[in-house]
Amino acid sequence: MQSETPKQPVRPQPPTQLRLKAPLQSTDFSRFVLEAIKASAAGTAPSTLDQEILRTALALSSSYLVADTSTNADPHAGSTTWFVGLNQLVDLLVVLHAREELEIETVNAASKVRHPSFLLKFLCGTSVNQPSQACSECWMAAGTWRGLEECRDGVRKVGAKLKNILDENGLTYRGETGL
Repeated sequence: MQSETPKQPVRPQPPTQLRLKAPLQSTDFSRFVLEAIKASAAGTAPSTLDQEILRTALALSSSYLVADTSTNADPHAGSTTWFVGLNQLVDLLVVLHAREELEIETVNAASKVRHPSFLLKFLCGTSVNQPSQACSECWMAAGTWRGLEECRDGVRKVGAKLKNILDENGLTYRGETGL
């Protein structure tokens, strides 16, 4: 009888170059926001929006700030797509406010107490006690990541719009607390 030699497992050789099946796509917050707005209108009565989708888009704004500026070949173009998207979202919140359809939860998504109040001095040029959460996170990202300093002007602009929908005291929205 012949003795059988144990077979060694075949180990794949590491590739010499990383090959991507498709080139990486740059992100575009403005396109994402438009798709979110379309999705929020789908399946609802005409002229109403699913504000949960808008709240999700607001929550993702600081992530898109970093993604748009780092995945775009031109970081300035990335900061532009990010600002256009954030501005579209905030403009939509202002319209919903004017139509008296803005939900308190959506305002809460944009304005939370969790961030230091001194940030609003920079965000909006005021000393209101309630900074916008989305704006605060974007402000921090723009100050933390190299090359994003120009985005702070955009944060100031949308922060001022958000501040304007709050009640005169800057602490409530239509008399409701919980911001």
